[in-house]
Amino acid sequence: MIRLTWVQPEDLIGHELHQAELEGRDVSAFRSRWLAAGGHEAPPRAGATPTPAPAHLRALAEQLLDELSTPLWAGVPHGEWGLPCSSEAESLGKGGHNPRYRVPITEAPTTNGLLPRLHAAWLGRAAGCLLGKPVEKLDLPGIRQLAKATGNWPLSTWFTEEGVPPALREAYPWNKRSARTSLAENIDGMPEDDDLNYPLLNLVLLQRHGKTFTTTDVARLWLDELPAGRTFTAERIAYRNLLDGIEPPHTATHRNPFREWIGALIRADVHGWTNPGAPRAAAEQARRDATLTHTANGVHGAEFAAATIAEAAGGRGDVHHCLRVGLDVVPPDSRLARAVRHGIQLAEGERDFDRVVDRLHAAHAGHHWVHVIPNAALLAAALTHADGDFTGSITRAVSGGWDTDSNGATAGSVAGLLAGSADRVPDQWTTPLKNRLATSVGDFDGIGFDTLAELTAREAHRS
Repeated sequence: MIRLTWVQPEDLIGHELHQAELEGRDVSAFRSRWLAAGGHEAPPRAGATPTPAPAHLRALAEQLLDELSTPLWAGVPHGEWGLPCSSEAESLGKGGHNPRYRVPITEAPTTNGLLPRLHAAWLGRAAGCLLGKPVEKLDLPGIRQLAKATGNWPLSTWFTEEGVPPALREAYPWNKRSARTSLAENIDGMPEDDDLNYPLLNLVLLQRHGKTFTTTDVARLWLDELPAGRTFTAERIAYRNLLDGIEPPHTATHRNPFREWIGALIRADVHGWTNPGAPRAAAEQARRDATLTHTANGVHGAEFAAATIAEAAGGRGDVHHCLRVGLDVVPPDSRLARAVRHGIQLAEGERDFDRVVDRLHAAHAGHHWVHVIPNAALLAAALTHADGDFTGSITRAVSGGWDTDSNGATAGSVAGLLAGSADRVPDQWTTPLKNRLATSVGDFDGIGFDTLAELTAREAHRS
């Protein structure tokens, strides 16, 4: 039996009920109908329950998903909406003005010194992702105990299985897909990961369509180049919707409870890398990508990351300045902006990062571990607390739990840009990568990060 994750109606409904509550909607009547019929809450960490629901329960889940999606924007603060239609998103990409931006941001694109920064950013994204891969899906106590058992706490280097007691390994098993390629004793180049696949796809997107690409262009590219099995959460839902004949932006809303999760944020790097010193342009570019799969804070997470990265790519200011610029393109009263500000404030006021993490986990205990809001808050806290230092940034991001590989990747991207060149990223993180990336995207399998930097710089120079 193939139990495909992230698409089973009987598992989606629990996530939809929770997401709707986060958006401020009263779904008590829907939950009562579901539970009274014998339905269950969403799987807490996995993408699907082990066994299918009976036919009548599956049918009820589909019915409730449709009923819940009809008034999708009811109760959602207007400032948190994603763009309601792709045509508006496309007009922004062609130079249109978005009145939602509050603060005038100086758009001073610059490609001076960009190539070495991009090389460091690609390496940083890979290293941070790889650091987080073996502990993805583990809870915070498990991550801490595994690292402490090998003398690696506070986290300062790769995870290892050597020296971990058997009982602890059994209680907190490594991520089964990643442990073979992401522990200190077995790293041999950068293995495939969606956190690297999406930057590759967006590089192809710009090569084919330039910076005025549309959301529909993103959709066509995915169907051409992205294996469905390499997608997860909101991306898998949108992919399924495309195959069902649903077009953007409805791909982001139809039976998609993951619309505010982290997927759009992890796709934002190339939009920032190719708009150095132009954070608003980067954010609008990221928005056109994000609206294929996400709404509201899911989109804002991508905008925040893209603008932060664009400012860092321009070589202007320290990490704290770059984070402020990233926040400037996000509605100030959105849940995402409030969470990011909280993460920064905690990091500025507490020397012990474990305490920062504990307070973030307490504040966001009601969110799924892949939701964008807690992860964006942790990312901002890690970068702030490390003061932009590369090792400090990726180790703090990963040690904070939740979506460990994604947070490590984005932290590495920003910290790599701030480092300025590959030779300023510590060898302990770059040497094991062997300048080699594995992927199922296009003809990129085995490509070097130096070559990727050159290809990305070429797109940054294109008007």
